[in-house]
Amino acid sequence: MEKRWHIPPRIPLDVDRDLHEFPPFLRQILYNRGYATLEAAHRFLEAGMPPGTEPFNLSGIPQAIERIHFAIRRNEPIAVYGDYDADGVTATALLVQVLKRLGADAHGYIPNRFDEGYGLNNDALTTLNAQGVSLVITVDCGIRSLSEVEYAHRLGMDLIISDHHHPATEIPQALAVINPKLPGDTYPEKDLAGVGLAYKLACALIGEDASSETYELLDLVALGTVTDMAPLIGENRALVRAGLELLRQPRRQGIQALIGVSGVQSEKIDASHISFMLGPRLNAAGRLDTALAALKLLMTSDVAEAGLLAQQLDNYNRERQDLTRHTQTIAEEIALSEGADTLLLFAAHPEFNPGVVGLAASKLCEQYYRPAIIATRGEVYTRASCRSIPEFHITQALDQCADLLEHHGGHAAAAGFTARNENVDTLIERLKLIASQELAHLELRPILHADIELPLAELTPDILIYLERLQPTGYGNRPVHFVSRNLKVTRNQPVGRDSAHLKMSVTDGRITYEAIAFRQGHWLGNLPSRVDLLYAFELNEFNGRASLQLNVRDIKPSS
Repeated sequence: MEKRWHIPPRIPLDVDRDLHEFPPFLRQILYNRGYATLEAAHRFLEAGMPPGTEPFNLSGIPQAIERIHFAIRRNEPIAVYGDYDADGVTATALLVQVLKRLGADAHGYIPNRFDEGYGLNNDALTTLNAQGVSLVITVDCGIRSLSEVEYAHRLGMDLIISDHHHPATEIPQALAVINPKLPGDTYPEKDLAGVGLAYKLACALIGEDASSETYELLDLVALGTVTDMAPLIGENRALVRAGLELLRQPRRQGIQALIGVSGVQSEKIDASHISFMLGPRLNAAGRLDTALAALKLLMTSDVAEAGLLAQQLDNYNRERQDLTRHTQTIAEEIALSEGADTLLLFAAHPEFNPGVVGLAASKLCEQYYRPAIIATRGEVYTRASCRSIPEFHITQALDQCADLLEHHGGHAAAAGFTARNENVDTLIERLKLIASQELAHLELRPILHADIELPLAELTPDILIYLERLQPTGYGNRPVHFVSRNLKVTRNQPVGRDSAHLKMSVTDGRITYEAIAFRQGHWLGNLPSRVDLLYAFELNEFNGRASLQLNVRDIKPSS
């Protein structure tokens, strides 16, 4: 699918003057990201904590702290109830670790995706109650668990809800609800991940005088925040940058082992390594089996156990990759059976593994640039994962269909729902109608964002030093991309399995650079002699040799 390139307008002269101490290309990059004053630019580059982010500014924290300390004094069993994804697992590990350090009788509980489904469930609460648990703290779930909270009350249990997902109109009547998205909550940072909220609760528990103890938790915060695709701006950016420092010198046995099986050099870990190497392995356990292996990995101090658990997660991840490809192929056939022009892709099958339907939906959403819903159809219920494009807020669309749903929730770009089988056809018809109303008049092609157009000759090694100051980049703080035009291709060759990738040499007549274009082997045989490139500028290290290269995101024939 042909992509649109978006290059922002040139920086205004007054802003250019204000940012005078930076090189011209960096001024443009800062302006593109909304930093138009010297003070704002420095604050962004330093990735400091934004003002107003003290834990007790979050509504619900004071009540939660009082109840938790009461439980610790009375030695009440406390359950930290997490989700089975990397965000929930890291949040659970973090909070259990802190509670135990404070003397609490605490343990983690992760529901089984296949037997229990997402979030709080009454059977789990019954089990915990039978074990003597009187206080349950949710992390990364619970904000829409109205009936489950009421059931816990009937059992005589107190609940503290800590969840970053969008709340529904009605808020659970828990003892405390910690969520910056609550109506009226004045906390300035609305996009903390579940592990970020668990960290704020932990900081409030530990107190301001133990900054070294809270700093040691940031490796978990970085893992969960990046894997859950929380925007890397504001407080998230500060937390992840500090967490990356810890990951580069890992102290936890489990994280050391995870880095080892991922084949990553720990001293060079950045947010992309979390997104594509570490995070998927943590997620893999909960996708194919129980997530307890991932939780145990993050909490163990035993070297041998850490090694075995990390290898188990690596094996899960390989199996997950194969299963995702198989699911995607079948889902694509089903979704396109009504025609390739459909504005919302939907596929349901009884044999789809619930753990990978979200990944398959992501692949279809990316490939066709349409909202995609992939579901597992059971005997009574259909459980689906949804992925969407920026033009279509999937959770708001599901809110309009709440009468047909048993459960639903999520974000703008990702959501999930459970519906009775007899309601699914009506549900999809209504969602397709909503999609038609919102998308039919739009040109649906993916947009690639570049920061600035530069002649190739202006790419110098010192640019990489400035680009490093923009880290961590990822969702919400996109990596820097450049555009260079009318480049002569002096050499090109296929690389990778099935010649899937393209390696080139390009020149503007003054300087020549090597370029790698992943998943663009289709250009072989019809590559124009002159091209425009949208690319990232990076240092490539291979077999002990370092060289500068262009990592090409898209190719267009020069006009």
